[in-house]
Amino acid sequence: MNELVERVDDQDRVLGVAVSRQQAVREGWLHRVAVTVCRDERGRILVHRRSEQLSRSPGLYEVQVGGAVNVGESYEEAAARELAEELGIRVLPRLLFTFLNRSGLSPHWLGVHEAVVPDAVVPDPDEIAWHGWLTEPELRSALLEWRFTPDSPEAFSRYLTFRTAQS
Repeated sequence: MNELVERVDDQDRVLGVAVSRQQAVREGWLHRVAVTVCRDERGRILVHRRSEQLSRSPGLYEVQVGGAVNVGESYEEAAARELAEELGIRVLPRLLFTFLNRSGLSPHWLGVHEAVVPDAVVPDPDEIAWHGWLTEPELRSALLEWRFTPDSPEAFSRYLTFRTAQS
């Protein structure tokens, strides 16, 4: 899939369009990624294992669902699109914060969202090999024992800090 993304600066201002997300990653150009931490009505968090056939981080676990922000999209629009594509659900996630993420495959601005979603999601098998709902203590343990994508621990830590500050 050749996703057209906007190249941005260290203040998240658009500089232009990259030929593809692959080019942005290869060249180390800043671009935007939108992710959503999905909770069910009981407060559990959706965790999933990426499909083995994916080019980026195959077989690793993730705390959030998401992907690149396409040209002309907002973080929220991209997050909603990714939830529909990967989980088959239509919800409007709430943007909580953005940060310059250097812990992923390449540096990028990460827009972290939250959404309450039905626990009966239907993941796209081309994207998601397994999914489950974990409580925060179960997820903290899993982060120490399972192999997660490089940006999952930092994004989740910042998410928990944000939620605590809002309480």
